[in-house]
Amino acid sequence: MAAKFLGQFLLERGTITSAQLLAALDAQRASNPLLGELAVHHQMLDAAQARRINDRQRAEDRRFGDIALEMGLLDAGQLDVLLAAQKKGRKLFGQVLIDQGTLTAEQLESELVAHRRDLDEANHALALGIAGHALADTATSAIRVSNRLFPRLVGSQCQASGIADAATLEACEVTAHVRIDAGTDSLLIGIGCGRATMQAIACALLSIAPAQCDDELAVDALGELVNVLMGYVVRDTLPDDARYRAHPPSTALSAADLAARDSTLALSMASQRGDFVLIVG
Repeated sequence: MAAKFLGQFLLERGTITSAQLLAALDAQRASNPLLGELAVHHQMLDAAQARRINDRQRAEDRRFGDIALEMGLLDAGQLDVLLAAQKKGRKLFGQVLIDQGTLTAEQLESELVAHRRDLDEANHALALGIAGHALADTATSAIRVSNRLFPRLVGSQCQASGIADAATLEACEVTAHVRIDAGTDSLLIGIGCGRATMQAIACALLSIAPAQCDDELAVDALGELVNVLMGYVVRDTLPDDARYRAHPPSTALSAADLAARDSTLALSMASQRGDFVLIVG
């Protein structure tokens, strides 16, 4: 069993149509702009200043507002205004479905009960799947880091949906991975996905239109995302005084090749930019 976002869950149950799913997702995204987008909209920051803060977020596991305050680009009053505006406009996916007349409140509540039950079962299965594995703690860290990073860097939630099977691994058209050597040990983090997902991730990460993103640029962006992910996992799992050597991102091995290595975990991940495989080795 795989964990699913509410929209995908409702679609697979036949409760909503594909058109209704897309309309609700678009409306939800519009209701929940990033803080940097709001700051530019309210003319508190220009686009270049917002990008500078976003660039620091890639290297630091900190909130946009905290970095903006430290850099002197926003003051506390401005930040409060932006946070209030963000909170006021934010809508949950289920509320959007009600607002659009797709579901009634009663229908939504019934579906939420079923969805929570489905998530609990899927998460339990995933926990059993990695329990006792040598890299269980590292994999858990990588999942948590992905959950934090994806909304910030690519404007999408993500969640683990299960252990990746052979078919899922073979379906990955592109895979980028980063490896570090720490003494006699090494750690590998990789992301494998289809080209459409890679393009969607790259466009969101680089804030560019699809027409501006060719395959070479998209592959570089995927490698950069894995590099950032590795940096956070290292902070979470290695001692502060640990010495290690990082290798540059590589696309030389497929997801199936990486997953075939000893003591490697390959996890199916769901995101609104497309599904992908998170590989920890």
